[in-house]
Amino acid sequence: MGKVAIIGCGAAGVFCGANLRSSRPDLGITVFEAGKKPLAKVALTGGGRCNLTNSFEGITSVRQAYPRGDRLMKRALKEFGPEDTCRWFRERGVGLVLQDDHRWFPASQDAMEIVHTLFDGLKGAAIRTSSKVRSVLPERRILLEDGSVESFDRIVVTAGGGRDFSFLAPLDLEIVPPVPSLFTLGTDSPVRTLAGTSAEGTVSLAGTPFKASGDILITDWGFSGPAVLALSSYAARHLASTGYRSTLIVNWLGCTEEDAREKILEIKESNPSKKLSSVHPLPSRLWEFLLEKCRQNPDMRWGQIGQVTVNRLVSRLVSDDYPVTGKGRFKEEFVTCGGVDLGEINPGTMESKKHPGIYFAGEVLDIDAITGGFNLQAAWTTGWLVARAVASSI
Repeated sequence: MGKVAIIGCGAAGVFCGANLRSSRPDLGITVFEAGKKPLAKVALTGGGRCNLTNSFEGITSVRQAYPRGDRLMKRALKEFGPEDTCRWFRERGVGLVLQDDHRWFPASQDAMEIVHTLFDGLKGAAIRTSSKVRSVLPERRILLEDGSVESFDRIVVTAGGGRDFSFLAPLDLEIVPPVPSLFTLGTDSPVRTLAGTSAEGTVSLAGTPFKASGDILITDWGFSGPAVLALSSYAARHLASTGYRSTLIVNWLGCTEEDAREKILEIKESNPSKKLSSVHPLPSRLWEFLLEKCRQNPDMRWGQIGQVTVNRLVSRLVSDDYPVTGKGRFKEEFVTCGGVDLGEINPGTMESKKHPGIYFAGEVLDIDAITGGFNLQAAWTTGWLVARAVASSI
């Protein structure tokens, strides 16, 4: 009977193990987890509802979803994509619902249903919690925290997520240094007094090509929402290099300057006798804040403003700037970029090029995505690829 070690009891590790149990129940599988609680992050994802995957509708390129690892994921998703994920869970009795924002959730809206389903698939495997692997050694061996060494026929490494990758040092792999991804942006601007206000628009970083569109949420420490989280993912390494200091440019309307001008002129022509504060293209508190930034009297009538004022309003609507003074201080940082360089692995099997029989999946790889279920899909996809490769190799 072949022996397989899986290091990391997260989404990729458990999914790999469950698929191995299904295709090769004869294999002896041992899952090593440094923490006390397996699948802890899966239980929390999606606000405790578990955003399983995304339909990818509206995604024009894989790179739009995966800032790092897009070439590998483009190939891998053809082997096991979101449709396959949905089918896998449905076949195991999980009802699914697709939201308007293209995210898939369990119909129960309970992440624990996903946790239990994954564990059911892993039945028969040995799960060793509070069992930290100190090092992965050549020749398919692992050194445990207690100093013991165990040998296996195959080793699957899935532990990652921003941890210290020194446990892989004996393998002499190229490691891309990890930095946070998917975080909110702090600012010292008075815009924070508008906490709770949101608008659909576009955000970018001054002097860079990084840009993202979607809902922008103002918080009591700065900016959040899908657009800002996506921007943080695209610009993760750039922001880390600047010490999380930059200038955020907000296009509150998410449109061109020409379209914004047309919108303002239309309001002006249709409401000449009304106050600037009473007719506006944005939530009232945000609009009044922008009027103040433009040094514009909110009691002035639309019919009284001239071309200079129109230009100021349009400029502020499409290019409103705020200092970025740091990243969010809460728990958004479930995702990091960095890990095992993808040049180290065979993209079809996820097997190490240097060390046959050692495989990688999930967060240990230099693959990460924007928010919306794409990171879990990467875990399912790479975990499935490894399970298929291991099952056919022993």
